[in-house]
Amino acid sequence: MSGSAPRPSSLINTIYGEFVRRLGGWISIADLIALMAELDVDGPAVRSAISRLKKAGTLLQERRDGTGYRLDPAMGPVFEEGDRRIFHSLEPAELADGWVMAVFSVPESERAHRHQLRSRLTWLGFGNAAPGVWLAPARVLPDARRLLERLGLSAYVHLFISAYAGFAELSEAVCSWWDFPAIEAQYAAFTDRWGPVARELSAQPRIDPVEAFRDYVPMLTQWRRLPYLDPGLPAPLLPADWNAVAARGVFTALHARLAEPGLRHVGKVTGLGLPDDLPREA
Repeated sequence: MSGSAPRPSSLINTIYGEFVRRLGGWISIADLIALMAELDVDGPAVRSAISRLKKAGTLLQERRDGTGYRLDPAMGPVFEEGDRRIFHSLEPAELADGWVMAVFSVPESERAHRHQLRSRLTWLGFGNAAPGVWLAPARVLPDARRLLERLGLSAYVHLFISAYAGFAELSEAVCSWWDFPAIEAQYAAFTDRWGPVARELSAQPRIDPVEAFRDYVPMLTQWRRLPYLDPGLPAPLLPADWNAVAARGVFTALHARLAEPGLRHVGKVTGLGLPDDLPREA
């Protein structure tokens, strides 16, 4: 993979978000270690990552036949928001839908909240139009509202639905509000790493479930940052050679080929019942 390897905690988040939630929400530590070994992560690294995720409030320990972990219920909205951004916001927003504008003011005595607001709005895909003024396509509004309320930051922020009325060309203005080169670099890294895998798999009539799991988890872990860094700006405002289109094609192809056999593999390793909506194997 281009750049550094994904952290064990990021891989675990992907396994919970994509697989464990569909298999009842709980997995034993022994089975998780076995799955992570297939991703070349050893047991001590898994246990260390689990400890950090417990302290962060992501996972709760729960004993069944053995020791295991489930997602903290408070994380449900976080993963549901992730589903919407990762899987259902692949197409650019419509220019006619307008913008959501976030305006915030934080007292100097609470400047830590100022930093948190900036980082969270950036993570939601907002661009910085002016000090304390942030913009994103209007479709981001529900997620922004939920996030700010969940983090206790809503008291500092005013949210507006707006339309651009001048004076600069909007396509020029957005280039200063978002860091297009940085976003494109992330898309290029993804396509460089996973484009050859997608082409190779397209020629294979059947995907081995173990190999599907080994490819799908790191692929999704690398991809799931991108729908947050990229707000999905309307197509008329994007560079003509915007490389997100190619990257989204690679992601869509790999998700279609790997997600189902990867889930079957996790179900086999864990012995957890597969979901009823999973098609029968051919």
